[in-house]
Amino acid sequence: MTKDQIISGLLTPGVVAIIRADNSEQLIDASRALIDGGVSGIEITMTTPNALQVIADVRRVFGDKVLAGVGSVLDVKTAQAAIDAGAEYVITPVLKPEVIAFCNKVDKPIFSGSYTPTEAQTAYELGADFIKIFPADGLGPKYISAIRGPLPHLKIVPTGGVDVNTAGDFIKAGCVAVAAGSSLVSKDILKNKDWAKLTNLASQFIAAVAKARGK
Repeated sequence: MTKDQIISGLLTPGVVAIIRADNSEQLIDASRALIDGGVSGIEITMTTPNALQVIADVRRVFGDKVLAGVGSVLDVKTAQAAIDAGAEYVITPVLKPEVIAFCNKVDKPIFSGSYTPTEAQTAYELGADFIKIFPADGLGPKYISAIRGPLPHLKIVPTGGVDVNTAGDFIKAGCVAVAAGSSLVSKDILKNKDWAKLTNLASQFIAAVAKARGK
């Protein structure tokens, strides 16, 4: 899949699920539940045990039904290992110029963690495809609207504190997509293996984004 195809797949439907799990056993079932709910963009964080193997397993089981990315990346070595395992995009929690440069070199989409307008613009100038405003819960949609006034070219994806009730507000504020972690893939869902609930939540996120986009 080309870089443009990956980006297009992430923007439609515009929801990325972040999986932070204490173990990797349920992640295939969790990924299946998310896909059933319409969420194909799945970020597997490096804080998950055996994260690289999980990425490889998800790609093997679901193929093109899923866009599997790697999150919590802090260095080029980790980014390279994850891409070798099958990750189709890379997400950092903070601004890491060397990771942005590497992803551009290997032609993989990169979400660069940022918090301030200066960090966001710097990441853009370095070649980041998406600006991951993190954590977004203390900033809110009004912050997005404010920084997009002078910086309308930024493709912003808020992360941290985005839930099914605020997802639409972030889209209306100008975000190109949203990313949701515990508000979508909660520890209780993983512990209880409540895949029906996860599928339902995923579909609610998809509906909220679509409604905010006027679709």
